[in-house]
Amino acid sequence: MRISQLSAESGVPIPTIKYYLREGLLHQGDQTSATRAEYGQEHLRRLRLIRALLEVGRLPVAAIRKVIAAVDDERIDFHGMLGTAHYALSTPVEPHPDEEDWREARELVDRMISDLGWSVHPLAPTRDELAQSVVTLKRLGMPTSQEDLLPYASAALGLVRDLDITKIPFDGPRDVAVETLVICEVLYGKAFDVLRRLAQESESTRILGAPPCPSGDTTQVTHQDASQDARRDARQGG
Repeated sequence: MRISQLSAESGVPIPTIKYYLREGLLHQGDQTSATRAEYGQEHLRRLRLIRALLEVGRLPVAAIRKVIAAVDDERIDFHGMLGTAHYALSTPVEPHPDEEDWREARELVDRMISDLGWSVHPLAPTRDELAQSVVTLKRLGMPTSQEDLLPYASAALGLVRDLDITKIPFDGPRDVAVETLVICEVLYGKAFDVLRRLAQESESTRILGAPPCPSGDTTQVTHQDASQDARRDARQGG
């Protein structure tokens, strides 16, 4: 197919495709003349992967390039390739080993992972992500323990083992596997967060005996409202 058809089938504008080609994120097509190239299904798959990393994963181009390099490097095994994408999706956390709260939190996380028998790399950024959450809970007056976290760990393992990991096509193209991982990680993760809030509302209604409020009667404060309130307070304070 020509680049115009590739754009139509992928939903990616031609200028964006040309940018991906220049950046090396997308393989060059088969040159049929000085001004024409042909593209195939592998280019469609790669565009889907790039869109997943960019639009779903919200990754910068530098991180996308690193993930794609792992996809293209056949010397990196499947686990290593998926790990590259998985770690790229992690929220950056700055460790503070000189702080007691941080050391205690990181020790709790490492001990729990060990007790669970999970195979997680010692330098996995997800260890620091969880430690940061433990630190924040403590500083907000809600200190947590391994016993508090274990039910969440058990639920997470069940979801991953029974659902997430079964969706990844280990015997298919490498880029499709990474695309699936990103979608499961981000979108199904978001869906789980929403379902949890829905369940919390339902349980609150059950326990307190109050009917759920119609959506039109609830008071919603948006980020824009909060920003406007902050500017108004600043003006009044000045």
